[in-house]
Amino acid sequence: MGLRLPAIVNAKRSLIRSLSISSQTADSKTLDIPKGYFAVYVGERQKKRFVIPISYLNEPLFLDLLSQAEEEFGYDHPMGGITIPCSENTFLDLTSRLSV
Repeated sequence: MGLRLPAIVNAKRSLIRSLSISSQTADSKTLDIPKGYFAVYVGERQKKRFVIPISYLNEPLFLDLLSQAEEEFGYDHPMGGITIPCSENTFLDLTSRLSV
């Protein structure tokens, strides 16, 4: 099992860019995100918004999910958060296994 450090660095860099863009367009949705957290939109058809800890960026399972999201959606997110292309149940199952 090899580490994909360039992919991790790019994901973090893109996430920071996405967060700074969304904070520049501060609407009511971005105001309710506490420091140390970020918004993601999860779902295959209808998207549900989740606010999750930034510490998830250190978790290999979550990074794999981000890689899949990048392949499907890229990092241009008109909703202001990252869109993750999986079912809500899959996302909840995965995040329940992560340490905060």
